[in-house]
Amino acid sequence: TGSPCMPEKRKKPANKSRRKPATARAAPRTRASLLRRVSYWSAVLLLWGGIAAALLLAWFAYDLPDTDMLGRGRTSTGITFLGANGETVGTRGDIVGATVRLREMPTHLVNAVIATEDRRFYSHIGVDPWGLLRAAWANLRAGRIVQGGSTITQQLAKNVFLTPERSIRRKAQELLLAVWLEQQYSKDEILTLYLNRVYFGSGTYGISAAAQKYFGKSVGALDLSEAAMLAGLLKAPSRYAPTRDLALARARANQVLANMVDAGFLTGDGASAASRRPATVRASGGAYGVQYYLDWVVDRLPDYIGRPDADLIVETTLDPRLQLLAEEKMAAAFAKAGTAARVGQGAMVVLAPDGAVRAMVGGRSYAKSQFNRATQARRQPGSAFKPFVYLTALERGMTPDTMMRDSPLIFGDWQPRNFSGKFAGEVSLEVALRDSINTVAVKVSEKAGRHRVIDTAHRLGILSDLQPTPALALGASEVGLLELTTAYAPFANGGRAVLPHGIR
Repeated sequence: TGSPCMPEKRKKPANKSRRKPATARAAPRTRASLLRRVSYWSAVLLLWGGIAAALLLAWFAYDLPDTDMLGRGRTSTGITFLGANGETVGTRGDIVGATVRLREMPTHLVNAVIATEDRRFYSHIGVDPWGLLRAAWANLRAGRIVQGGSTITQQLAKNVFLTPERSIRRKAQELLLAVWLEQQYSKDEILTLYLNRVYFGSGTYGISAAAQKYFGKSVGALDLSEAAMLAGLLKAPSRYAPTRDLALARARANQVLANMVDAGFLTGDGASAASRRPATVRASGGAYGVQYYLDWVVDRLPDYIGRPDADLIVETTLDPRLQLLAEEKMAAAFAKAGTAARVGQGAMVVLAPDGAVRAMVGGRSYAKSQFNRATQARRQPGSAFKPFVYLTALERGMTPDTMMRDSPLIFGDWQPRNFSGKFAGEVSLEVALRDSINTVAVKVSEKAGRHRVIDTAHRLGILSDLQPTPALALGASEVGLLELTTAYAPFANGGRAVLPHGIR
């Protein structure tokens, strides 16, 4: 009875051993299926991700600016004004410097820029991921924007091709253009383009214009302190401009020197020595009031060249020494008697016998009022008009010895009076002019003819309309200071009428 059970017990292990291979074979099939599914969906995601990236790239790139702009330069024009002594007395508009090749720039200038703006310039592809991460971390820690991650190539792309707009799309376009620039130009070419295009404040574009504006030097003559100051301007040109805040500009230059030490371009001793000899900014080239003169010259330019389409250097007739002296004398006169005389404004013109305007003051403060009282205001000249009356008389046959009676004179309800309140009787024309006798001047004008007096004044340089009334002889008609001064030139140059001019 026991033997039949034994085979049954041996069958169970046999059946169990036959099921094990089936389980072992199922596990690889499951893993393979899972791998296929992962691979499939990865491929799908990769495909759609690639399509999305391509569409996004196309959206960023479809309206990229024309890259030919890189070779065109700036279209705005600037004007540099030189005084009669050849020194710069002012500028107008944007001043774009002449192109300077990289090998013509001092090594310490290039190093200062690289150490401060883009230390990995010669190793990145136009975009510096590590720089972006470093800037992001610094900004996160500070809770505000304290660093920028833009490379020099990105800055060039932004300056040349893009607007100042702040958006993700514009930033993406900046990155695309930076990579394109790196493919089209060498590193040295990019750096050259950058330094000749970037803004340095005070209306100057390019390293050449900045060196001349701030230091009156060529780029090659810049010393280490000056180079550091210029490199420091790139972060915030308007804020760090030495013409605005010299102390702040020098502090920024010291930071640039520290950057050069940190980057291995300069020793600590070298930085300390440069810091002890800070850059000195060139004087602006004249007193602030010279702006009245420059306004007048700018208005005259179209008469010479039409509308300028390139940067200009204009040689003027201005004498900086006389200009400064004129302003000082004007200020002194107001300080001494302006309040007592109840006079709040004034003007002055210094004119050479040939009509060259050597100095011009158009008011007490250009900052408060740009109205040029020397060229735009009209005032009664008073007794300053009398020489035209007497010149007309001489041309009509009278002489300095011609006698005329100083006596009361009445024209309807108008009666001219002398400043002294008295009458001198018979006097010569010479004495009448010397003593500025009003009644005689009116009599001479009436005898010579009012219209002839007007013709004489116009012939000598008066441009304003003059009214032919009896009061004409006493300067009752309003004229401008510049035209009145111009009309006096023939009395100093032998009788030749001149045109006032400020451009040589």
